[in-house]
Amino acid sequence: MKNREVYILKEAVADLEEGRLFYDRNEEGVGDYFYDSLISDLEALKFFSGIHGRKFGFYRMFSKRFPFAIYYEIEKDMVYVVAVLDMRRKPSWIKKKLNLK
Repeated sequence: MKNREVYILKEAVADLEEGRLFYDRNEEGVGDYFYDSLISDLEALKFFSGIHGRKFGFYRMFSKRFPFAIYYEIEKDMVYVVAVLDMRRKPSWIKKKLNLK
C-alpha cells in the first residue's frame, strides 16, 4: 500500500459543489452530508488508489454512501481526481464530462 498525495482538479471540485447543491435542493443539510462523505472517499485514495477498475481510461472508485463515482489518474506518487460524477446519468453524459467522444 502506497501513500500518495491527492490533487483534485477544479472540474472535480465543481462536480462536488453541483452534487452538494443537488442534495440541498431536495432536503436541507443533505448536501453537507454528501460533501463530507465524498471528501472521506477522496481521502481514502491516499492509500487505496490504483486498486479500482478502469472505465473510460480512468480509474473509477464508487462512493460508499451516494450513487457517485470518482474518476482519477495516477502519475508517480500523485493521484489526480478528474471528475466526481453521478452514476444515475447516461453513459454518453459521463463520457462528455470526461472529455471523451
